[in-house]
Amino acid sequence: MNLRLLSISMMTCAAAFLCVGCKDVPGRPGSEAERPDQVLKFAVLYKQNCAACHGEDGRSGAAISLANPVYLAVAGADKIQQITANGVPGTLMPAFAKSHGGMLTDQQIAVLAEGLESEWGRADALGGQIPPPYASSSAGDPAQGQKAFTTFCASCHGVDGAGVVRGKIHTGSLVDPAYLALISDQGLRSLILAGQPQENMPDWKSDMTGAGSRAMTDQEIADTVAWLASHRIATPGQPYMHP
Repeated sequence: MNLRLLSISMMTCAAAFLCVGCKDVPGRPGSEAERPDQVLKFAVLYKQNCAACHGEDGRSGAAISLANPVYLAVAGADKIQQITANGVPGTLMPAFAKSHGGMLTDQQIAVLAEGLESEWGRADALGGQIPPPYASSSAGDPAQGQKAFTTFCASCHGVDGAGVVRGKIHTGSLVDPAYLALISDQGLRSLILAGQPQENMPDWKSDMTGAGSRAMTDQEIADTVAWLASHRIATPGQPYMHP
């Protein structure tokens, strides 16, 4: 084979190699890479959209734990889907639905809601009890709420809600205006209903010191939230000084 034929042969092979390689480059013609709105795997959707606030494994994040069977059972898949789609005004929870300015399709939001239930839900999470509604069905009374807080919560959080010291651990203040500025009334209610298993905080139906081993009622939860919310102030934290 002469040099001219050898050169032509090598060029032909190189061109064929490049054409084959181009097929798998994202964004090139013939690419099979998924578009963002085609992703339908729960693990991928959760990691990309939820893990930063709710924790990689659904717990120990800045926002409420989603790997909590009681929370999932009380809220229900429909409510979780609604919250994911619409967000929660006045909080850091954004709307994820495209129809509300987000990046996810309705199908992807449904995959997330169903995936949370299949991944972390449990059929016996409520122990056969009927929970109070996810959202309050009545207005709360702060005065009665202080009494309910003393009965159900003071053993861990102190009578005044400012927390208690156990050894070298402080349970943290629930009446700190800075904390209350970051959590909504519904957020407080959700924590009371579902508890925080990773922090050994019981849910609404669990045995609580001084409560006679009974669950909190809907009204007691509403009253407790009202009492906690009464500690909010308009401008939490130290205001900036203007020259």
